[in-house]
Formats: sequence, structure tokens, C-alpha cells
Amino acid sequence: MRRVVLGLGLAVACALPMIARAETGVTDKEILIGHLGVLTGPLASTGKYVFDGIDVVYDRVNREGGIYGRKIRYVSEDNRCQAAYGAAAAKKLIYEEKVFMIHGGACSNASLAEKPEIVRAHVPWVITASTADSLTDPINPMIFTTSLAAWVEGAAQLQRAIDLGAKRIAVVLQQDAWGHERTTALLAQFKKHNIEPIVQEELPPEPSDATAAALRIKEAKPDAVILELFPKAASIYMRDAFKVGLTPPTFGGSALGDVDAFAKNVGIAGAVRNLQSLSMVGLSPDDPKMAEWKKVIESKYTGTKFSIWHMMGIASGEFVVAALKAAGPNLTREGIAAALSKQTLSPVTYAGPITCTPQDHQCYKSVSWFGLDAGGKLVMLGHTTVAR
Repeated sequence: MRRVVLGLGLAVACALPMIARAETGVTDKEILIGHLGVLTGPLASTGKYVFDGIDVVYDRVNREGGIYGRKIRYVSEDNRCQAAYGAAAAKKLIYEEKVFMIHGGACSNASLAEKPEIVRAHVPWVITASTADSLTDPINPMIFTTSLAAWVEGAAQLQRAIDLGAKRIAVVLQQDAWGHERTTALLAQFKKHNIEPIVQEELPPEPSDATAAALRIKEAKPDAVILELFPKAASIYMRDAFKVGLTPPTFGGSALGDVDAFAKNVGIAGAVRNLQSLSMVGLSPDDPKMAEWKKVIESKYTGTKFSIWHMMGIASGEFVVAALKAAGPNLTREGIAAALSKQTLSPVTYAGPITCTPQDHQCYKSVSWFGLDAGGKLVMLGHTTVAR
């Protein structure tokens, strides 16, 4: 009888360390990952397409047996691209869904509102599409981005304009938290080049008219315009600028990266003929190298056209999967964060490698430029390399 009791006590004692090592959102069969993104409103397709790109990567991993036998379950909360909804969405994933980590983030305004709660809960977060510098700088040991940071985009936009011969550069800025961060980053790049914008105009995120701003910019006689605007404001600006005869080379950020879809929103073919927008992806969605992924996306999501937003999600998904494998079978939040901080991957969809280090969690800095050719087809126009 004494041997039985001792045996039972030993079994309980041996079980205790296993219980202590149990991690939130991880079981023997599953890894629960949360997605924060915009699924409703004007930017819903953008947010959903990034989510869908990640989802098909996770689907493929699950079909191949998962991560050390664990299948990934990917659950989503809608932040509507609004700060007011961001914090609540983050809390739901963390405290109700009890996710292991968060993989997502579109619209910096919402992501900035989500960050305090994520930091407080010490949950790993890989950002997919939000660009605000302050999300990842200064470094938080649990937060990483596979998107471009605002300073990278600003540096690339200005460098592209200079490389193409521009000397008189105007800037159009958005009046919100995202726009203010972009403004700070962009103006720092102007200062670095020892030049100043000839004029700065601000627009609200959803303007009804931009004619007055366009006329003031036209009067300044720019030979290039840099846009720090979301698609809604940018489409109004491009429409009204074209109407007043303002058509210099114009350089958009990643929010306008799907130039083909953006042009359809503008609705006037000539209005976007001089627009170039930067993107993280390194190939056109119609490139033969994308054929397999294009087939997967368009088969699973009927009626969807494969886009650069899917490609962004695919790259980010592959990066997280590689880190989950590197973290090993005894998966913990600290373990995945450590793996992410030393992770390098060159996804086929991206223009360059995603590389995180313990000193730099802004893990992607390669920029491609897209525009429309004379026939209205989306084409890649070049690359820009930047450094701090």
C-alpha cells in the first residue's frame, strides 16, 4: 500500500512540471493564433485579402501535418480600421479567445490603439500591414513587423522622386494619427536630403472634395507630389487634381500599392497615368511564379481576384510558420519571440528578405514600385533601396 501511495505521489509530482509548462493557446493538437484586421468598411477587401493570404499558408501547413503535430487555428477580430474598435478587438482575442499569439494588423490608427493591451498581456505580435514606426520602435521583445515601417516608405518615396529628377516636391498628408506619423517620418527624410517640400496640404481621411488643395499645389508648380493618404482620400485627391490639370509624377505609399484596384476607385483613367505606388511585393500578381498561389486563392475564395494584398499575407504567413518550427515542440510565447528575433526568410512573393534581429524588429525594408502601363495593366516599374 505504501508503494502505491508513493507511486501515485511520484506520478503527481512528475505531472506538475508539465502543467506548469502549459502555454495559453497551445494544446497537444492545436496552436490558436489571433488576427486583428479590417474586415468591414472601405478598406475591408484589403484587410480580408491579407488575412486570406495568411490563412491559405496555415491551411497548407495543416494539410502537411501541422507544426510538430499541432494544427493552426486562425481566428479573426474586426478592428474596422478604427482606433475605437482596435483595443476592444485585441482584448477579445487575448482574454476571451485566449490566443497564443497575434498575427495581423492593418491600419495603423487601429494598431496603435491595440498595442498597449497587447504589450500589457505580453502576447507575441507579428504585424502584417500597419506601418507606424512607433509600433516597433523602440523595440518591444514581443512585437515584430513583416510590413514596411513609415520611415522606410517615406525614404523610398522621396528617393524615388529624386531619382526621377524631381526638385520641386509637394506633399499631401492625412489628418489622423497614421498621417501624423507618416508626416514626421517623411519630413525627416526631406531634412536628411537638405531640402524642403515646396508646399504641404492636409486632407481628412474621408474628404468630399480636394479641389482647393489641388489648386494650391498647382500654383506652387511642383514637378512631383508625394501622397501620404489612405485610398479614400487619395482617390478624391487624384480625381480633383486631374480635373484642375495637375498631373505631375505622383508617388503613393503602400496603402495605394494595388494601383489597379485604386484606379478603379478613382474612376477616371487619365487621373492615375502618372501615379506610382510602392509595395512590399516583388512580382506582379499575374507573374507566372504566382500561378500556384493564385490558383489556391481564387479556388478557395470564389469571385476573388488574386492581388498584392494576398501576396503580403502569404509572405507573412510563411515567416511565422518558419518561426513556429524554429521555436521547437515545447512551444511558449517567450520561445516564439526568441525565434522571431533571429528569423530570416526570403518569400517568393516579396521583393527581398524578411530579417529580424534582436536589435531590429522592423524586419522588412525592400521596396518595389507599381503603376499602370498604357493599356491599363498593372506593371512593376522598379525598386528602391533605403537605409537609415
